[in-house]
Amino acid sequence: LVVGLGPAETLDLEAVRRASAEALKRLRQLGARRVASIVHGSGSAGLDARQASQATLEGALLGLYRLPITGQQAQDGPDIQSLTLVEFAADKLEAVQAGASLAQAVIQGVRLARDLVNLPPNVATPARMAQAAQQIAAEHAMQLTVGDRKWAAERNMGGFLAVASGASEEPRFIVLEHNHGREELDTLVLVGKGITFDSGGVSLKPAERMWTMKSDMGGAAAVLGTMQVVGLLDLPLHVVGIAPCTENMPDGHAYHPADVVTASNGKTIEIISTDAEGRMVLADGLVYAAQYQPKAVVDLATLTSSCVIALGSGVAGGLFSTDDSLRDALLAASQHTNERLWPMPLYEDYRRTISSLVADMKNSGGKTGGVGTSAAFLREFTSYPWAHLDIASMALVDKEKAGPYTPVGGTGFGVRLLVDFLRNWAGVR
Repeated sequence: LVVGLGPAETLDLEAVRRASAEALKRLRQLGARRVASIVHGSGSAGLDARQASQATLEGALLGLYRLPITGQQAQDGPDIQSLTLVEFAADKLEAVQAGASLAQAVIQGVRLARDLVNLPPNVATPARMAQAAQQIAAEHAMQLTVGDRKWAAERNMGGFLAVASGASEEPRFIVLEHNHGREELDTLVLVGKGITFDSGGVSLKPAERMWTMKSDMGGAAAVLGTMQVVGLLDLPLHVVGIAPCTENMPDGHAYHPADVVTASNGKTIEIISTDAEGRMVLADGLVYAAQYQPKAVVDLATLTSSCVIALGSGVAGGLFSTDDSLRDALLAASQHTNERLWPMPLYEDYRRTISSLVADMKNSGGKTGGVGTSAAFLREFTSYPWAHLDIASMALVDKEKAGPYTPVGGTGFGVRLLVDFLRNWAGVR
């Protein structure tokens, strides 16, 4: 199979990923079982051999991803059994091997995140999310905490519990720690929104496309996927992954618009919409993160349709940050992985919009400025360098937005980005 890569002077890592994905998918359709390939771009195009090797394998393996369901194999051919990278330059072999090893670790994390998002919501429950965390903890000797309603109540997690109040599925507040107790290492905390199904609660969503709300735990899935890679690479950092997981459902116990609830830092929240639930669970997650005295905290959430409107479906995630160096580090990782982010402002106007007469703040500022007011809300629960990634437009793709290595369904967006960010922080290249 001959694949055109375009002019050498314009070839970059993203072009390598896309070409490799297209090639492998076509070979699978043709019935190939064993495939060998050069490392695209490391020759006349002059790309770094390690990075080109990683990109070649990432594109290929992500492109070959199958949904965790039966029947797909008949549509696009049997699995390819082996993929071999061929390198003729002896002085590049070590770099190619390093890139290949890194890619295989990263792919495991992305596949985990995709699988969790793609599972139906009656399967990918909070308990199933906790099960995935338990497996990661067991494989990589991480410390694991899984809190239930009683555990959360003992810690005054009023935001998390309010959202969980209408759910028949028991909530799970998941905390994974890599290198627990290693005080000499920098601590970084990742927090992911884990709404395993979002009906909107009492502020019920329209029925049309409500099924896509099985992806409302895309942030938590990305955090678990990232923690899997952190364990595989044994990064020299103290990394904490927090995933507050619950359904958001309407029933006789569900929280109402006009309720006032108290988060775990003592701040009170007037409920304007029960469909602004992601920021409620993240609030208690962000407060919980403070106990680790982190150098930085990054949260990921499929938070607002406003971000989809602002940046476009499948185009980029929104980036808010209280720290310029943290913002720049995430943007650098975004550029390197092509998991695109776009910096957004944190104007005080947004905070004034969510001022309340009966509480410290409202949980919604309305449709106009929704992406900014949601970030301003979250900032109220931080006390450290912090960045918020609104990935509402990036966690799930349909047929029109699918790409060579992002098939229909869950994308696993955020895993490659965060791994690159963490590796850069640790000085591991």
